[in-house]
Amino acid sequence: MTTKEVIIIGGGLSGIMAARTLIENGITDILIIEKSKSVGGRLATRRIQKGKADHGAQFFTVRSAGLQKDVENWLQSGWIKRWFGNPYPRYTSVNGMNALAQKLAETLPINLNTKVSSIRDGRDGPLEVVLDNGEKIIGEHIIVTAPVPQALTLLSEVRGTELLNTITFAPCFVGMFTFANESIVPAPGHKDEQLPPGVERVVDHHKKGISSTVTVSVYMTGVWSKKRFDLEDDTILGEIQKVAELHLGEGNQLVDAQLKRWKYAEAEEVVRSPYVELGSDKRVMVCGDAFLREKDEAGRTRFESAYLSGISAGERVAEKLKGT
Repeated sequence: MTTKEVIIIGGGLSGIMAARTLIENGITDILIIEKSKSVGGRLATRRIQKGKADHGAQFFTVRSAGLQKDVENWLQSGWIKRWFGNPYPRYTSVNGMNALAQKLAETLPINLNTKVSSIRDGRDGPLEVVLDNGEKIIGEHIIVTAPVPQALTLLSEVRGTELLNTITFAPCFVGMFTFANESIVPAPGHKDEQLPPGVERVVDHHKKGISSTVTVSVYMTGVWSKKRFDLEDDTILGEIQKVAELHLGEGNQLVDAQLKRWKYAEAEEVVRSPYVELGSDKRVMVCGDAFLREKDEAGRTRFESAYLSGISAGERVAEKLKGT
């Protein structure tokens, strides 16, 4: 049976930053467990034929000194670039947003393609993470970074989860469309104004600089997506395609169309704390982009809230392990 000082559930940005923070504090006996084949969560990039498309977070802004310091290092390393925006620059990864997650996680201990079925509160004893295959991993502390509805299914045997029952998420559908020729999405490849009802943003990844082919992502709002959540993929994609065709350009043609369903895209209610401690002796922590620091100016889920929440959770667990 494997034993770890800290087990982190979820390899998205919060999980990655929690792990990096623990290691910076000398806590190295850790493990990230991620159910997908890659880290990143909503820092997601899909290869489509010869091109690629970001279909989760497209960019991020910076309001905190901590993230600004990291951004300067990432810029210097050539991992990211300033895409557009004033007074708040929008930064994006030069090779797709998932590439940034991969860079941040490349030295971390991670088990991919590993699904957790439950977390057991050991009361005065060890905490147990039970995997789908029946294997158990023992942890002194556990940090859960999955979206709250998913976290609650894992934490049914842990005390204090009623604090999280009010947190709900809106879904988001993203259509990804490959065109034969240039789209009419204006440079630099991002549009979020004067769009049809139900459309949040349109992104041309060729003009963004990450795709060799003309691939356009169309993001639908949470309200639009929620109303259609039970429809078949082909029906949803057909509706989104009508929006995409407005950006084809004269004489252009659609080559490929794909759909991404994000069930937990954005928290409809946020938590005004960067983490919540649960369990009989508070050794289970839940954090993520819906957990905001008290003085957060934006007041909504985003890249930076996930980044800060992960760091805060890592710092708190490090304090406990060091007895400070």
